[in-house]
Amino acid sequence: MADTRPERPDRPERSERPQRGRKGRRKVCSFCVDKVSSIDYKDVPSLRRYVTERSKIVPRRVSGTCAHHQRQLTLAIKRARHIALMPFISD
Repeated sequence: MADTRPERPDRPERSERPQRGRKGRRKVCSFCVDKVSSIDYKDVPSLRRYVTERSKIVPRRVSGTCAHHQRQLTLAIKRARHIALMPFISD
């Protein structure tokens, strides 16, 4: 099948274009590096690192945690909120 697109001299060939996508190194789970077996909901200063200023839980792709520790982290944040160690929302 022949290419029917017209020639465009202002546009570089596909092989000459810069690559899009991920750049840099892949994030590593800090809990796996420290070999944490369980995340404590009473350790509020460490949990605050995984919550935005509007009190939303930071997703895995941003924080770099693995799926196993992200589930534990979410549960710990929710428990800390329930017993009023952390706010549900912030103004």
